[in-house]
Amino acid sequence: MKSLTVATIQTHPVFGHVEENIEAALEFIPDDCDLAVLPELFSTGYQFRDKTEAMGLAEELTGNAETGAATKRLTRAASESGTTIVAGLAEKDGDRLFNSSVLFRPDGSREIYRKVHLFMDEKSIFTPGDLGFPVFEACGTTIGMMICFDWIFPEAARSLALAGAEIICHPSNLLLPWCQAAMVTRCQENMVHAVTSNRVGTENRTGTTDLGNSATEMIGGELVFSGRSQIVEPQGNILSSLNATETGVAVATIQIVEKDKQFTQRNNLFEDRRPELYWS
Repeated sequence: MKSLTVATIQTHPVFGHVEENIEAALEFIPDDCDLAVLPELFSTGYQFRDKTEAMGLAEELTGNAETGAATKRLTRAASESGTTIVAGLAEKDGDRLFNSSVLFRPDGSREIYRKVHLFMDEKSIFTPGDLGFPVFEACGTTIGMMICFDWIFPEAARSLALAGAEIICHPSNLLLPWCQAAMVTRCQENMVHAVTSNRVGTENRTGTTDLGNSATEMIGGELVFSGRSQIVEPQGNILSSLNATETGVAVATIQIVEKDKQFTQRNNLFEDRRPELYWS
């Protein structure tokens, strides 16, 4: 069993104020923290008007590129603090844009996940992720990453758990009110920890498209982010959380019991699966 101190950071970024957003988020990371998770697109803000605007704020993340302000600053922060940091960034790769999550280790190395399930207007800006759901060794355990709307697809968390993830880091800019409760279920059905890091506040940078249904307000117009960042353990207990409007940090000490999927004396969550009977 391994004990880790983890933190979820909840911020209120100002669109386009990259340097200020980065420093505001880093201020919340506590000392002696093993793992800290920051929100989706935490440095730029969320509501890009078009792909050109997003490209201008995106960063190169592959190879040895360290051209972006967030990449440089988070690499340094992880090294100086000894904390593994996971953060959501806009990534440019040639003429493609990805909504990505990056894991920064204290040794200077980093890993990337590209959001697979794009939400609403993101489909006009980003390319769907092409790296699948990889799992990485970090801070003495195995970590997988999801981003925001991935929550509604059980296959995302299950893929990470089957690949060996003990902690799912979940940078988010959540609008819908159901994710936080759903992540409790994701933890229970996979017996993993999850750290959801959401933002608060509003953005209103685009026009509104009338779809004639309840989704109207989510196509352009004002977006209201739901906060309620949380740390959840494998039995579904919320160990620490924030409310719907505050900025700050929630911290918890978690106990990692590697690959323990025994649900009852006679039931193992993974060994009892019947994939030959499931629809793909």
